Amino acid sequence: MVESTARERRTTASDRVNVALRLDRFAATAPERLAVRTARPGSRVEFDDVTFGAIAARSRRIASGLLASGLEPGARVCLFVRPGADLVACTYGLLRAGLVPVLIDPGMGRGALLACVAKVRAAALVGIARAHLAARLFPKNFETADLRVVVGDRAHRGAVTLAAIEARGTDAFEGCDTRGQDQAAVLFTSGSTGPPKGVVYTHAIFEAQVRQLEALYGFRAGEVDVACFPLFALFDNALGMTSVFPDMDPSRPARCRPERIVDAIERSGATSAFASPAVWKRIVPFCERRGRGLPTLRRALTAGAPIPPTLVERLVALLPDGGRAYTPYGATECLPVANVSDTEILDASARRATDSGAGNLVGHLAPDTCVRIARIQDGPVAAFDPSLEVPRGEIGEVWARAEVATPGYQFDDTATAASKVSTDEPGPGPGYYHRMGDLGYLDESGRLWFCGRLGHRLRTRSGDVACVPIENLFAGHPSVARCALVGVGPIGEQRPVLVVEPPRTSALLPRAFERTRRAALERSILEYGLARSPSAALVKHVLFHPSFPVDPRHNAKIHREELRAWAERIRP
Repeated sequence: MVESTARERRTTASDRVNVALRLDRFAATAPERLAVRTARPGSRVEFDDVTFGAIAARSRRIASGLLASGLEPGARVCLFVRPGADLVACTYGLLRAGLVPVLIDPGMGRGALLACVAKVRAAALVGIARAHLAARLFPKNFETADLRVVVGDRAHRGAVTLAAIEARGTDAFEGCDTRGQDQAAVLFTSGSTGPPKGVVYTHAIFEAQVRQLEALYGFRAGEVDVACFPLFALFDNALGMTSVFPDMDPSRPARCRPERIVDAIERSGATSAFASPAVWKRIVPFCERRGRGLPTLRRALTAGAPIPPTLVERLVALLPDGGRAYTPYGATECLPVANVSDTEILDASARRATDSGAGNLVGHLAPDTCVRIARIQDGPVAAFDPSLEVPRGEIGEVWARAEVATPGYQFDDTATAASKVSTDEPGPGPGYYHRMGDLGYLDESGRLWFCGRLGHRLRTRSGDVACVPIENLFAGHPSVARCALVGVGPIGEQRPVLVVEPPRTSALLPRAFERTRRAALERSILEYGLARSPSAALVKHVLFHPSFPVDPRHNAKIHREELRAWAERIRP
């Protein structure tokens, strides 16, 4: 972590590691290239533009201004800033100063967010006026944040403006002498599969992620990326790319207005776009209805939840010749681990395998990444032992080792111990595996298949059951928009129940809740699954739910515990 003497190390050293140095490199070689383009709300589409030279200079002023205001390198800073130039300048300014930005998704809900703020005990708050209002209403949670900086035109009582911080700084400040092992940031998980946890990032991990993105997707300086997920956008400038922030609320991607994102892609000449499946599910049908393509996009990326092959096929049809769609696999704690392209997803044999209960293909491993598939362990595992591995093709826990694997969680030694497995084997990255919390297997070609979350497995009298392979047997039925396999009953005696969300725009939705027709619909779904695999016989009951609860970050990950509790009340 950052040493107490880091403030005295404010010199440029040959072993200095900081992604802000990449920003400086592009600011020096292409100062007039656009770094950030932010769509003006409600416009069609007008941008507020900032160059690499300007964003780098702002980050220097912010960095030196914060240090001049009394913050010490290594101090944690809660950052609540809207997507755009302020977010980019503040993030790179904090990294440059050796400060530790704490990024918490406001979409996780007020209670969870306030708990995260209290847990991290930040020395400062940098945010919009709304964040400062929260700090006044809930002072106990923000009690350690002695320095408060308001971002935007509105002043706020007890806070200094970001403009004033910049005025205290200087364009000449290059940054603190951060090393690879120094803490760089704390990124909180979404909390979709448990309480949100603060993932510790080092400067070396950010550097490794930038190299992985270059290797996997061929990102090049001068390209333009439309980023519907702001955290991903922070890599753009480190790659010399222009970040385009469309007019949308990233905490509610399923409610985005697709025409505004498509306009942003067209008018910026974007070569790349990253969005959750929930966003692509709105963009693709919009383009199809309007007869519009996405002719400038060389690549379309999606992550956060599985994306149906049919949607991938329709998305690729909108891209120009040679345009590709990709889905990286990983987690906040270790990303990327693997990557799958549209050609692999749409391969006939892979689709047949998925439809027949093989799980979801997440692709070949990222460069310099080692994955082990281990027997399911309910408690911590101190050290790796080869005897823990299962045979190739058998479902088990996914453990990953790479330079992008994070070392642990802030102020949560119990969670850290449960998620890391030490090893003295030679291999990529540090001497530990990260337990991904997923079930999966490696096939004979070395490709990774995802079979569901470890915590979502069913524990029946006949053994553990991974949910995704079974769900895939039923997912193609015309009455199924999406489905989730949940266990009803006590652990060890759970009975599998398939919960189905019917298509919302279909006449099937009301029919699914009419008692006279429900039995016929249930029988049709069960027969559909059995026609694909005998494994479907595991499911005896189907329940219909009008709208699945999902995570706020991607609007795609199903809150299965809520569904399970709901199914328990129904008790088929």
